Amino acid sequence: MWMSFFLCTFAATYQSSLITYQFVMGLFDFFKKKNQENKETLDKGLEKTKTSVFDKLARAVAGKSKVDEDVLDNLEEVLITSDVGVDTTLKIIKRIEERVARDKYVSTSELNTILKEEIAALLEHTDKPSQEETSGAPYVILVVGVNGVGKTTTIGKLAWQFKQAGKKVYLGAADTFRAAAVEQLVIWGERVGVPVIKQQMGSDPASVAFDTLQSAKANGADVVLIDTAGRLHNKVGLMNELKKIKDVMKKVLPGAPDEVLLVLDGSTGQNAFEQAKQFAAVTQITSLAITKLDGTAKGGVVIGISDQLQVPVKYIGLGEGMEDLQLFDPKAFVDSLFKN
Repeated sequence: MWMSFFLCTFAATYQSSLITYQFVMGLFDFFKKKNQENKETLDKGLEKTKTSVFDKLARAVAGKSKVDEDVLDNLEEVLITSDVGVDTTLKIIKRIEERVARDKYVSTSELNTILKEEIAALLEHTDKPSQEETSGAPYVILVVGVNGVGKTTTIGKLAWQFKQAGKKVYLGAADTFRAAAVEQLVIWGERVGVPVIKQQMGSDPASVAFDTLQSAKANGADVVLIDTAGRLHNKVGLMNELKKIKDVMKKVLPGAPDEVLLVLDGSTGQNAFEQAKQFAAVTQITSLAITKLDGTAKGGVVIGISDQLQVPVKYIGLGEGMEDLQLFDPKAFVDSLFKN
């Protein structure tokens, strides 16, 4: 009898996880297809970064026919000033040094190709969607990030894109610290045409998350996006708040949240990296969205953050339009960055 019960329970759990995995992969495939339609948006969005990097590279190899110590020193400066970050830059330089030592002679004309290959290798892990066990429907995304990075806008754009994919979406306004945050999310909900669960300003964020999941589950939602407060000045308070939200979520869906998405402003360069490290210190981040890349020459921060945190960059923001939030494709990103 116990064996039969165990097998039935295992089968039900496996089927639930399989259905949810297939659902997540379905969303992933949807975004992949949209990305193929939006290569021009990617090229245009990275134009400032690309121009800056190529201009600096041209100066780095000026008057040189082969990659030598001077060129590598100049390349190091190019990467650091492109907001790739010191640690990631040193890793890239070391790999290129090893290639130069192995091949004996590397021309400066080959440097772009080599640099492209090494950056692509660093970003390889970001092309692997999560296969972790999920809570079952609805799929719950807890969204974190400081104020001003485009967190609520990212939630709105994701809600629109999920709805375009035929999914039933619920939003939870758990940033109860700022009235403007709740109002902004409600506006997005009305614009997209999805329900927003909210309470009065100053309410317990965990209570909002609980109500959102209960309502979403009862009404057969596919995806839930929970907005949270972005206060980093009190790390202990933020950690406790996020922990409480997660604990309360589990009372409705034991595996929730399925994903903790950190939103960062790419135009802030290394400040974005510092924010990422601070959030990673107080909660487990499973994915990243890097916004506002279209208005900055600091797109190199995507490479450094992805490499140093070893957390996949899942989305990048390349403009104001709903469709300008794209699923991050590392190969397409590198190809666009090095496209002449």
